[in-house]
Amino acid sequence: MQDQQVSDSASKDRRGISPLAGLAVVFVIAAGALWFVTQMAQQRGSEVLLRRYCDDPARHVALVEDILTKAEPAGTKKRRPYIIAAKLLYIVQRKTNEPVQAYLERLRQSVVSACR
Repeated sequence: MQDQQVSDSASKDRRGISPLAGLAVVFVIAAGALWFVTQMAQQRGSEVLLRRYCDDPARHVALVEDILTKAEPAGTKKRRPYIIAAKLLYIVQRKTNEPVQAYLERLRQSVVSACR
């Protein structure tokens, strides 16, 4: 009888954490790390990256408007200013079904507030 109790106790000790619980812990840690990285990227985008556009916010927003509304925004002009302005599309992303003018106004406000 004692041998059976000892073996039952030993088998309980060998089980440890169930595989599902271990997977849940790994999932929670990974989700937390992804959330943290996302938050830090958004903070960097709003505080650091937008400051690059403080030299002439209106010009950059106008270039973004050209990018959104014209088939060939640069035409025969230099492309570099358009490439620089296009980064704003990734820093301040357009919401689903957001009208272009509403997006441009929100973009303008974001750049101006970052420059203060």
